[in-house]
Amino acid sequence: MNRIASRSIAVWILVALLLGGVAFFVGEYFVKGDTWVMTQGSPHIYNGTNLGTGVVTDRGGTLLLDTSDHRTYATTKELRKSMLHWLGDRHGYISAPALATYAEEMAGYNSVTGLYSYSGGGTARLTLSAKLQTAALKAMGEYKGTVAMYNYKTGELLCAVSTPTYDPDNVPDIEGNEDGTYEGVYVNRFTQSVYIPGSIFKLVTTAAALEELDDIRSQTFTCTGTYSYGREAVTCELVHGELDFDSALAQSCNCAFASIVDQLGAKTLEKYVKKYAVTEPVSFDGVTTAGGNFSITDASAVQVAWSGIGQHKDQINPCRFLTFMGAVANGGRAVEPYLVSKVTAGTSETYRAKATTGKRIMPEAVARELQRMMHNNVIEKYGEENFPEVTVCGKSGTAQVGGEKKSNAMFAGFVADEAYPIAFFVAVEDAGYGRQICVPILSELLPVCMEVLDAE
Repeated sequence: MNRIASRSIAVWILVALLLGGVAFFVGEYFVKGDTWVMTQGSPHIYNGTNLGTGVVTDRGGTLLLDTSDHRTYATTKELRKSMLHWLGDRHGYISAPALATYAEEMAGYNSVTGLYSYSGGGTARLTLSAKLQTAALKAMGEYKGTVAMYNYKTGELLCAVSTPTYDPDNVPDIEGNEDGTYEGVYVNRFTQSVYIPGSIFKLVTTAAALEELDDIRSQTFTCTGTYSYGREAVTCELVHGELDFDSALAQSCNCAFASIVDQLGAKTLEKYVKKYAVTEPVSFDGVTTAGGNFSITDASAVQVAWSGIGQHKDQINPCRFLTFMGAVANGGRAVEPYLVSKVTAGTSETYRAKATTGKRIMPEAVARELQRMMHNNVIEKYGEENFPEVTVCGKSGTAQVGGEKKSNAMFAGFVADEAYPIAFFVAVEDAGYGRQICVPILSELLPVCMEVLDAE
């Protein structure tokens, strides 16, 4: 009897262990099942490193990508090229982290029904416009760089093109190409690159001066072409003569801004660069952008001046500077950008984006004054006739990069019209002057962007 009792106890212990194991597994399944299924490399969810379930459309419903049957891209070459850095390619050389972020929502997974992906997966609708993306790619031509626009009221990215690019349905011989055509093609310049900003950084210095210097509006500056620091100097290409604050910004006078930087001082300038967050990364939809740089530790007076002008060691990321423009346009508070508008799986909406407004970075009065000055730039320098239907506020930049290359051309700003809340950023590498190169690109794209918004 003792032997039978002992065996019974052993059996019950084994049964208890078995039931405990089953209970543990079931508990883990309900708690962690989605993580197991969504692990990168899962053949049900991924094609290599990129999302392999569902359909992706633009903001109007135009098909951009169907992941079934080895990824079917848009019907036109130009649209495929313009979207490459957001959708990725078939081989995983270019990743699409924003789409991967919504893998669970796209697959429609839940612990009871499993994966909707067996019947094709869900649909992700992007904020980008196919029409605007194609127009932006055309406007960039053979240039390398990036052009982007976003709705500074809602946060929707309307356009973000990075060049060079290629057609994922006709991949070129990138490694064998010797003329540099595809140099940097695997980089999304909008999110991953940093640029010397040149004179667009004067907007940061202008805002700091408006906040810090009580008499800045009444000051005048005399430009002789040189602002000396002993044996060193800040120089202008032109002799601007006497300027008020508005004209100093419109004419982009280095000498005037060297004087302003001197009045602010290095520590104060650093304080406002940090306050405006212009060198901080931006995170949205699983994407974290590159961070910028503003380093004037142990810098000489002339180096600090050049930093306030947008040279020296300054670096900015296009997406971050775009959101800075959005903050100025929005009265001092930026709405964070986003790319994925909504996701549906089956008959259910599994995700919908919401506008997220960041903290205030500058007083509203300062933002309004900077808006006025940036519109004055267009009146005095860039020509309102280039933007006949809207009120554009902008600033160009020409960033010296050293070596034998030409300067990088920059243009940043926004439209100050209620019907068209568009902030923009244009960077064109090795091209020359910001005004000459970027203004024609922007004047070509703004009407297209307005048409997209009018159609909604």
